[in-house]
Amino acid sequence: MTVEEVMTQLESYGSPSIKNILLKHGVKEPFFGVKVGDLKVIEKKVKKDHNLALGLFQTGNADAMYLAGLIADDSRMTKEDLQTWVNKAISANICEYTVPWVCAAGNYGFELGMEWIDSDEEHIATAGWNTLAGLTALKQDEELDLEAYRQLIARIEKTIHTAKNRERYSMNSFLISVGSSVTALTEDAKAAASRIGLVTVEMNGTACKVPNVIEYIGKVESKGKLGKKKKTLKC
Repeated sequence: MTVEEVMTQLESYGSPSIKNILLKHGVKEPFFGVKVGDLKVIEKKVKKDHNLALGLFQTGNADAMYLAGLIADDSRMTKEDLQTWVNKAISANICEYTVPWVCAAGNYGFELGMEWIDSDEEHIATAGWNTLAGLTALKQDEELDLEAYRQLIARIEKTIHTAKNRERYSMNSFLISVGSSVTALTEDAKAAASRIGLVTVEMNGTACKVPNVIEYIGKVESKGKLGKKKKTLKC
């Protein structure tokens, strides 16, 4: 399929009600309001198509950008590609999911994640924390710099309450991911969360809540899934 053909199909799948929901969840114009399930229909049809993914992301349409992440060949993404993507990732679903998924599964996840968390741009810093969190879910513990992750936990403890809104949410998610995926750091994450206390994030009137780190990790542990890794982050 070409970019034009995909865009036509995306427009046909667009729903005003879905669009209104996504707007409340931080998705930015332009986009049609396509359900993830319908994006999956197109993904199944085109499978992995890296050039198409790059073209779709360039449209700036949030539906197309999300689909681009699903069909991209993560290993072929260059640093320049990833930087272009994160710069354009102003929609919450793109900076919190799409870009981190692709970056973490590629060749520059740790390097760029560490760079992005220092950005003054909220969406870039958010992408950075989610990328670093994604690495803990994908990589075996011996592939991770555990001391660097301990330092990141300490950094979050010191700065989460003064960080920008969605960055706070992503920092909280980072603690959950590290504590759930890296058993050597489970207690570090829980102890930091205990000292941090309540994390508040403006959810724009939606029913979404900030997960409790200690409770979430506890549920993972009770299911016997502590330290279990994922094959992919994409969904």
